[in-house]
Amino acid sequence: MAKKGLETLPYYDEAAIAGVLEWPVLIDTIERAMISFSAGEVVQPVRQMLPVPGRDAFIGAMPAIGDAMAVKVVTLYHGNAGTDIPTHQATILVFDKDNGSPVAVLDGRLITEMRTAAGSAAAARKLAIPNPEAVTIMGSGVQARAHAAALATVRSLGELRLWARTETSGRAAAEDIGAIFVANAESAVRDADIVVCATSATEPVLMGDWLKPGAFVASVGWNGRDGRELDDTAMANTVVVESYDAARDQAGNVRGSACEIFAEVGEVFAGTKTVPEGATVIYDSVGIAIEDAAAAGLACDLLADR
Repeated sequence: MAKKGLETLPYYDEAAIAGVLEWPVLIDTIERAMISFSAGEVVQPVRQMLPVPGRDAFIGAMPAIGDAMAVKVVTLYHGNAGTDIPTHQATILVFDKDNGSPVAVLDGRLITEMRTAAGSAAAARKLAIPNPEAVTIMGSGVQARAHAAALATVRSLGELRLWARTETSGRAAAEDIGAIFVANAESAVRDADIVVCATSATEPVLMGDWLKPGAFVASVGWNGRDGRELDDTAMANTVVVESYDAARDQAGNVRGSACEIFAEVGEVFAGTKTVPEGATVIYDSVGIAIEDAAAAGLACDLLADR
């Protein structure tokens, strides 16, 4: 591939990315990326997160080299919640792995949103029961909506419930995804076969005593290295993460509970680790760079083929 100057480097905005990224292929792509990561075929550091002075905010750098080579720069501004500005904003620069030339710049907000939910859906496809009678989503932001769409790709969702700390936003999100709004968190979680915890909580909002034996839980909310969504009882179950190093450094649920990590999800996908039959599984996700690189590489390939 010939070297591109900045004046000719393609920029793909969110609308262009939304036009090509679809859940089935993205879920498969993320699963393959996690298998490669756990097999030692990916080069990436633990995400570097810097607090923004004077703001409830972070900026992070996430380079990775797998089948695709890319770096994402992401900002997380909690104060943007409820405004027209997203809490998460990102830019991804994709490179040609053969010669190091930049290939394209992509808006990273939607990619971050979709790759997170795709990771949960891939894990649920492997670890959740085939026909869940009830699925609960905790939270009312973009991840609540994305997870409803991604999970519906891999499972029939049965009764879909949604709980949120703020009733107004919770009811709006429930209407958007066709869920029943449940005002009480415990009532929303009881008897659910799949639970998605996608909140900005810093203290646990999901208690392990509420969980149905054999449930699959995806915890994807992140509010600093010490923010938690799940209590110690929940984290005493079978814990699966994207990366041992990333989870121990940045997953508040793991750090706060000092729980044992059973496996990386890539090991489970590859069959090198087998989750015990009937286990209650906690998939604790902080998001790692190879997920962004894989999703951005996929988007570049799809856009180039148009």
